Amino acid sequence: MKSIAVIGGGITGVTSAYALALRGFSVTLFERHRYPAMETSFANGGQLSASNAEVWTHPATLLKGLKWMLRSDAPLLLSPRPSWHKLSWFAEFVASIPHYRRNTIATARMAVAAREHLFAWAQAEGIAFDLRREGILHIYRDRQGFEHAGEVSRLLAAGGLERRAVTPAEMRQIEPTLAGSFHGGYYTESDATGDIHKFTVGLAAAAQRRGVRTLYGAAVRRLGSDGTRATVSYDTGGERAQSSFDAVLVCAGIASRAFASQLGDRVNIYPVKGYSITVHLADAASQQGAPTVSLLDDATKLVTSRLGADRFRVAGTAEFNGANRDIRADRIRPLVDWVNLCFPQVSTRQVVPWAGLRPMMPDMMPRVGRGRQANVFYNTGHGHLGWTLCAVTADMVAGAVEQAASTLGRRRGVPARWAGAAQD
Repeated sequence: MKSIAVIGGGITGVTSAYALALRGFSVTLFERHRYPAMETSFANGGQLSASNAEVWTHPATLLKGLKWMLRSDAPLLLSPRPSWHKLSWFAEFVASIPHYRRNTIATARMAVAAREHLFAWAQAEGIAFDLRREGILHIYRDRQGFEHAGEVSRLLAAGGLERRAVTPAEMRQIEPTLAGSFHGGYYTESDATGDIHKFTVGLAAAAQRRGVRTLYGAAVRRLGSDGTRATVSYDTGGERAQSSFDAVLVCAGIASRAFASQLGDRVNIYPVKGYSITVHLADAASQQGAPTVSLLDDATKLVTSRLGADRFRVAGTAEFNGANRDIRADRIRPLVDWVNLCFPQVSTRQVVPWAGLRPMMPDMMPRVGRGRQANVFYNTGHGHLGWTLCAVTADMVAGAVEQAASTLGRRRGVPARWAGAAQD
């Protein structure tokens, strides 16, 4: 036996459980909902976007946040209500600004590697998730934004990603349905889109086939570890239960911060709300008038993905307002208006709104690896790039667990069920 508990059934938890199962670990996945991918992994923007790897720790982000603070329709909305958590998070955000270049390059490098894992897993397991490998087009309405994109492109290239500048005429060749006036764009042919919910559900089923035990409807209340054994206390079916494992891996989204505190670690995740709308393309005109190439509008910070023939997803915005899951009409309206402006042939009569809380670290880098205790691990804090980075961070943390198992077995004489994980 070499047992590990994975906390959280979103995209990072499911990919981590799958990656661990591939390495021969005995995995139990805990998820408080009845199904996987029911929170932030339910209806995101759909982009597998290495081209969106630029971290937000840039001085311009602070200036925009202050400028937009009193606008309810702003792409980035900062609630003025103070809290110690929010203040500490922003202090660390500011402290990370000098590392903007390094972290952007590192994120791009991870994103390029991630999609190879993800595509391979989907193919191996026969997962259909509305995958489109038609690239992502970044659109810019002014010269300033376009020139900044050129600087970002050089950082992305250092991380192994190629993208090219395109003229307004070339933009319309790439996506003929796009209306409006633009200064220029950048096109990344290697990027893709897909339905995160469909993928997560499909991979969860594949993980079960590979021996992962899934406990849905199991609300984890407390985690503990003495360095060699980990305990999970949870509610299921109205009753309290407790299970013991050789190790625990926290992939619990915004709840990861509280669980980390229970385990003696500090993981300073802040919930950053994002919104999306799913436009149902119920008629032929809408289906023909909706884009097939994914877009990112730099001015509005909105992204799009075409999910099959009859769904069009638009998502974006960042709202710093604590763990608030309310869907605000004044935040949804700009998304609908954007569709009406950029794609006038698309009917917005049938629009489904959604909001999710991105688990974001102050330096915009996911927390991946071991905690203070030798048998505690984390894969969390991916912010707006959870879908993009999930496969590579799952592989990274599974490798870290495997290495720790081998090291503990050699150096500390821990029980064979844990030490044997690296050899099986």
